Amino acid sequence: MSDAKIIDARGSFCPGPLMELIAAIKTIGIGEDLEILSTDKGSADDIPEWIKKVGHTLVASFEEQGVYHLRVRKAK
Repeated sequence: MSDAKIIDARGSFCPGPLMELIAAIKTIGIGEDLEILSTDKGSADDIPEWIKKVGHTLVASFEEQGVYHLRVRKAK
């Protein structure tokens, strides 16, 4: 997963990580990936919902040592 741009939103609370993702996704091309790191459980639930709503693809989602890793592929 090292080819994805990383957004480090650890320590930020909802909606901060989602807002960072929305801003960052505008800077990448269609088919490219972003991975957001968050320590906020709410974001771990909200971000996949937003990804689905706007039509992007959730490539991976897992929690490791209290950090949620969410990888999204830009679809449009």
